[in-house]
Amino acid sequence: MASDEDMSHTSSALRVRDVMNTKTARIHLGRPMALAAEILVLTQASDLIVIDDDDRFVGVLPEGDLLHAIMPDFDGLMESGASLTRGFEVFLSSGSSYADQPIDSLVIRGSIMLRPDDELLKAATVMITKGIRRLAVVDGERFVGSVSRADICWGILVEQPSRQHAANRTE
Repeated sequence: MASDEDMSHTSSALRVRDVMNTKTARIHLGRPMALAAEILVLTQASDLIVIDDDDRFVGVLPEGDLLHAIMPDFDGLMESGASLTRGFEVFLSSGSSYADQPIDSLVIRGSIMLRPDDELLKAATVMITKGIRRLAVVDGERFVGSVSRADICWGILVEQPSRQHAANRTE
């Protein structure tokens, strides 16, 4: 079992910059919902990082919020006596009417952010306690990447042992 000294060394050795993804799925503020849907499908991301034209982090666009925006009020439709077929038609029509609408109203602003020099322990603690799967990484105001729970697992389980192994070979 690792000592407190070993744990302290391990947690301070890896920083967010060591494991962050610089190719995070992102979209610029003001772009249409249809483009957001395309990026989500192509990248298999569950949310998009939203940036402005100067690459400053604005917020996050979760796929669930995009879907919720185009969902019709099925309960209201059913209560009015509409059929399920009619509900599906309304759903398709809703998608068409929202396709060109900007994403701006769906963006979650004021999201928790990390800095490249933050310790992985901080990122992991925030993610677990807040139930967050991915956090934006900013340098100043500029978006530079993101860190996911998987990135942290890789850093601790693969990257850190690899560094320790390399350090042991040079001693």
